[in-house]
Amino acid sequence: MGTGPSAEGEREPLLVPVQPEISIQPAYSRVYGRRWLVLAIFSLLGFMQGMVWNTWGPIQNSARHAFGFANTDIAVLVLWGPIGYTSWLLFMWLMDKKGLRVSLLLSAFFMVAGSALRSVPLPNLQLKRWLIHGGQLLNGLAGPTIMSAGPLLSTTWFAPDQRATATAVASLMSYLGAAASFLIGPLVVPAPNDTQAHYGAVDWDANRIRDRIQLVLYAEFVMIAVLFAAILLQRLSYRSSICRLLSNMRFLMIALAYSVPTGVMAGWSGVLDMVLTPAKVNQVDAGWIGFWSIVGGCVFGVAMARFADSIRGMLKLILVLMMAGASLASTWFTLTCLTRLTHLPSTAATLYTSCILVGIFINSSVPIFLELFIETVYPVPEGITCGVVTFLSNLFTGLLLFFLTFYFIDLSWLNWCLTGSCLFSLLLILLFRESYDRLYLDVFVSV
Repeated sequence: MGTGPSAEGEREPLLVPVQPEISIQPAYSRVYGRRWLVLAIFSLLGFMQGMVWNTWGPIQNSARHAFGFANTDIAVLVLWGPIGYTSWLLFMWLMDKKGLRVSLLLSAFFMVAGSALRSVPLPNLQLKRWLIHGGQLLNGLAGPTIMSAGPLLSTTWFAPDQRATATAVASLMSYLGAAASFLIGPLVVPAPNDTQAHYGAVDWDANRIRDRIQLVLYAEFVMIAVLFAAILLQRLSYRSSICRLLSNMRFLMIALAYSVPTGVMAGWSGVLDMVLTPAKVNQVDAGWIGFWSIVGGCVFGVAMARFADSIRGMLKLILVLMMAGASLASTWFTLTCLTRLTHLPSTAATLYTSCILVGIFINSSVPIFLELFIETVYPVPEGITCGVVTFLSNLFTGLLLFFLTFYFIDLSWLNWCLTGSCLFSLLLILLFRESYDRLYLDVFVSV
């Protein structure tokens, strides 16, 4: 306490701040097991990009013989790779601002589109050559992401002690794809006779060489399309949701009950004029029948949806009534078209009425089915659920039209397919055990 100067020791702070200990243990970010799947998909995409880029050089003699390419064409086909790389600023911006997924999806889309253009079978060789050049350019546009995104992928997905390895694998697979094309091309595509260096060579003409090249183009397109689909499904929520849907037997029952009749109906209505021609229905009348069956289905569908809103929890009953009506109407139409066997009166009024009723009952059931899907699999996202069932519907449409290319003389089997699909759907709906999980939650929360 005095007025004199304080000693040196008195100036020392009473509480000395504790210096934090510096940890020497490295802090790792969380890594996921699926990182190896991500690396595999990216690497395979790079492999295919390199293979597509180097398709024509190893088989340039065969390509000139089959498609009439000149030496300059072969050089330009290879040149499209470096030209496509001039878009690198765009892809670097995408990777920096939007992330790896967006830029990789865009690059994979360019590869799919390019390989699809190359594989279009055309007898016009001039147009075919233009499509091949366009396809090579689109494949070249994928180069900036494929060849530059390896370090970003390894930084995003891998721990520090794995990043160099991941970068090496991701970056070098495109070179390996280019190397593989030196083997696959000459092994699959034969050389022209004037380039054969041994006796006993097979006499390969231009058409057979062209077919072999086309086979390579098809194979590359399929592999790239599969990889593109894998990238689209890489989000975990999508994969888990789709797996949950496909393992749900109740969902599969109601999905087939929806997709089979709607898919068959779509294919059947697409060739309605062909179906009605044997019944002496002209093209104009067939057009009006198709018009009113779809418009009637839309109007009736809105009305039934409004009715379903007023009496919630009755979706199954509504679908039973709709598909029963569709089964009766389709059976009536099918038997009417077989008037020589059934001796039922076949008039314009009966054909109009039965055909329009089929369209009304099936088309109006679509919104009721979709609502029942959501109630059945809730809380699976609505977009995924509806995407799966609409894909199945289009699948059955494609199958029906595919068989039509083989059996197109007597089309009565189309009518029986329509009738059978309605009866099949009705049976599945009757066996289906409904539940309203989303509706229950809405009511519970509101209370």
